[in-house]
Amino acid sequence: MSEETRPETMSGDKPFVGEYDGKGGSFLDALTKRWLSTAAVVSIGLIAGGYLLGDGLLRAKEADRSVTVRGLAERDVTADLATWTISYASSSTDLAGAQAKVRRDTENIRAFFKDLGFPEDALQPTGANVSSYTENGVTKYTVRQRLALRSDDIALAQKAVSRQFDLVSTGVFLEEGSGMSYSFTKLNEIKPEMVAEATRDARAAAEQFAEDSGTEVGAIREATQGYFTIEARDGEAGGWGVADSPFKKVRVVTTINFSIG
Repeated sequence: MSEETRPETMSGDKPFVGEYDGKGGSFLDALTKRWLSTAAVVSIGLIAGGYLLGDGLLRAKEADRSVTVRGLAERDVTADLATWTISYASSSTDLAGAQAKVRRDTENIRAFFKDLGFPEDALQPTGANVSSYTENGVTKYTVRQRLALRSDDIALAQKAVSRQFDLVSTGVFLEEGSGMSYSFTKLNEIKPEMVAEATRDARAAAEQFAEDSGTEVGAIREATQGYFTIEARDGEAGGWGVADSPFKKVRVVTTINFSIG
């Protein structure tokens, strides 16, 4: 019986170590086992990698869950500054006569506000002008004067407005545009509290959403503060402009993005 030799490995560097059955079976079995082992390792790696990747994507997706809501804060305030621009004029073919009439009107206006209790410096002149035109050879002059009242006594300002026809009865003709304007100047004092209130309102809305969806509200991810607006408390539909009424409504809307999970 002839002696068989053992085959070399595919690399040819080292001889095959193991029992050879003369038919190549042991060599093929070992090669198959090696391939299966390598394939098993690769498969396990792929499975583990896929699991880790999928788990990571799931966690990233969960971490990305959020809800964006708006919070509202409103507050009724009373104006703290009243300003009244009083414009009046006199027309005449005699310039000196028109000027004299305006001076009398000015004295009547100052007396009117003094009788109401305003300090003398509450009323200040803001401008005057003279215009003229000629018609049928006759020149007519118009002298116009403007005074400005500025006061933080809102109740007294309202009283002046209610009695303005007493001023007209003295012969003062108030031109169009002469009216009291009420302003609220302390917005910065209430801003922090209102922003906090709007934020609480937004969180309440987010918590309701979370409760309905079976999740919980987390931290604020992003927040945008809207503009503060000051409107007439009773609305312009009631005939009040924003500046016409001393009673105001301050509003702010915040947009907040909360994480949920």
